[in-house]
Amino acid sequence: MTALDLPYTLDVLLRLLDTPSPTGFTGAAVALIESELSALGVPSVRTRKGALTWEIAGTGGGHVTFSGHVDTLGAMVRGIKGSGRLTLSALGGYDWATVEGEDVRVHTQSGRVVTGTVVNIRQSVHVYGAALRELKREQSVMEVRLDEAVFSSADAFALGISVGDFVSFDARPRLTPAGYLKARHLDNKAAVAVFLGLTRTLLQAPPARTVAFHVTTYEEVGHGAATGIPAHTDELIAVDMAAIGDGQTSSEHHVTLCVADSGGPYDHELGNRIRAAAARAGVPLRVDMYPYYASDGTAAWRAGGDYPVALIGPGVDASHAYERTHTDALAATGALMLEYVRQGV
Repeated sequence: MTALDLPYTLDVLLRLLDTPSPTGFTGAAVALIESELSALGVPSVRTRKGALTWEIAGTGGGHVTFSGHVDTLGAMVRGIKGSGRLTLSALGGYDWATVEGEDVRVHTQSGRVVTGTVVNIRQSVHVYGAALRELKREQSVMEVRLDEAVFSSADAFALGISVGDFVSFDARPRLTPAGYLKARHLDNKAAVAVFLGLTRTLLQAPPARTVAFHVTTYEEVGHGAATGIPAHTDELIAVDMAAIGDGQTSSEHHVTLCVADSGGPYDHELGNRIRAAAARAGVPLRVDMYPYYASDGTAAWRAGGDYPVALIGPGVDASHAYERTHTDALAATGALMLEYVRQGV
């Protein structure tokens, strides 16, 4: 079968990364995916919840759904201080230290975008000295310094900023000459870009079984795939990042099968079918468990999904911070998925 179109996948990924989509504010990213599908001549359906689904018909029986999410970490304006600086409420699970110093965009109700930077209340070492080094990074000490002449809450209000406005973190995507891709939000825009790359490939060489791609918009807050999975799904394979760290086998150059996470074990037999597909394709497969992780597969099962679920994904370093992967991992993930759908039931 034709391989994943990696140049196209990377092009889409870089554009997705540059499109803000914090959980709850994903319309522009979903519209970008719809535009790509339209150019490919592939119809899609946007659910009332905002997720997107499309299918490629197979030449035989069976139906496998791949699920990934386009929503990312971010924040909302929690309050406006007397100084005009903004306090934040986190969207998704991250450590506040990982966003300190990050450039952000505040998306106002009028459509105006105001830029700023996440700083702490004692940011200058020349003023606060040891107190800065000892400061525990948590929500109560973090604020947004706006890039406008703002000296009071009235000044911030005059810009159209209000409580509840979404705040996106700049992704800062970079593709290095050595093939490393570093950015915020590779979790999980990398998988969504692979979905589009695979769609291009499958249009040239149809799969044996029908393939659905389901892109969710609330995964980072735990209920992305709780609804919307196609009713005729026989198997659900969530595709998300594989976290790298001490004691883990995952690598930036490989695809990983996650056999268990905070929601418990995934389906053993489906996992073994994925292992077999990796062996047939000659794709080195890493296997891992993640104790502080849950996926769209977890959400689908908890919502009553009656199908086996597995979880795979490219290795990503520094998860939920300034992340990094390699094109090897994207290619390996695509190759594994292609081999899996090449086989009939």
